[in-house]
Amino acid sequence: MDWYMDKCVHYLSDSVCYIASDNTWIESKAIQQLETTAQLPDMAYVAGMPDLHPGRGYPIGAAFFSVNRFYPALVGNDIGCGMTLFQTEFKNSKLNLDKVEKQLSEMSDIAPSEWLEAHLPTEMQNHPYAGSLGSIGGGNHFAEFQQIDQVLNETLFAESGINKKQLLLLVHSGSRGLGQSILRAHTEQFGHKGLVANTEEANEYLQAHNNALDYAKINRRLIGERMMRQIRTQGGVISDVNHNLVEPCELHGQQGWLHRKGATPAHHDMVVIPGSRGDYSYIVKPIVSELSLHSLPHGAGRKWMRTECKGRLSHRFTPLQLSRTALGSRIICANKQLIYEEAPQSYKSIETVIESMVSIGLIEVIARLKPVITYKTSGEMA
Repeated sequence: MDWYMDKCVHYLSDSVCYIASDNTWIESKAIQQLETTAQLPDMAYVAGMPDLHPGRGYPIGAAFFSVNRFYPALVGNDIGCGMTLFQTEFKNSKLNLDKVEKQLSEMSDIAPSEWLEAHLPTEMQNHPYAGSLGSIGGGNHFAEFQQIDQVLNETLFAESGINKKQLLLLVHSGSRGLGQSILRAHTEQFGHKGLVANTEEANEYLQAHNNALDYAKINRRLIGERMMRQIRTQGGVISDVNHNLVEPCELHGQQGWLHRKGATPAHHDMVVIPGSRGDYSYIVKPIVSELSLHSLPHGAGRKWMRTECKGRLSHRFTPLQLSRTALGSRIICANKQLIYEEAPQSYKSIETVIESMVSIGLIEVIARLKPVITYKTSGEMA
């Protein structure tokens, strides 16, 4: 274990590290952003996950612990972005891929207003962003039907209550335009200097932030309901986790604020760490550790910048070819730019991300999930 620690944990200083095996692709710009973020006033500890990659000024796939003040800009515009895993009642043995693909292709990206009216919780009926609920959005957000491919820990799998004979659904989305509006209002007034804790301004932001967390959770649930309804099934939530947020936390004997930017909280019994659209995902049991600032990776992590993807891939693959994967799964994405940006080739290998975390004892792998069909967009972008 100690040998693996030395190999997988890279210390940039006493308070800054990132976790990655020799096989994990980590871009130098992401490490640079990690070090720059560590220089922010009152920043105490910074930890990069194996899915670390560059963001707009701040790295993605990392956790940041500060004292006395916190930084809304570190959380970013998609407050509450996260993953919800549903167990559906749809039997794998009944799966007809052509039929399911056709059903999902007929689904609009934006939830019909009459459907929303019938399904919105009472408290969201008059919400200014109610019209975006139940819709996935762009970027790396998706909804993916999956099957259990391998059970790797029989005991933990039995405890999970998952039925391996039935389809699972993983939804990745967040707070849509609401989170964007909260960050914009904050940065227009305060820029990137953060907020001193327990001030009126800090409390106002936290209230808006917590509302966005609730919104994101409801959004994922409604997306799940729409997706399941489209293939004429239903189901229930197994796991729901936000990976863009800030919360009070005690770490290394200090009371402070833990920011997660594309980092999964480790205090859940079970979470999903997804691969790219053409790769496996993993159900894992987190092990809470101060080394990783109580956090885990939130996915495979990007290998290429979005602006590079079409240039790298368009001479090799048509959009139609990218709608089929090496694992036999299918992708519904009518947005031709997005299908290149989100191609499996533009992401790191999920195996190296999982390997890094297993080797230093931060997760136990419960099961491997195989993608069946991934819904990105039918073309109507909200």
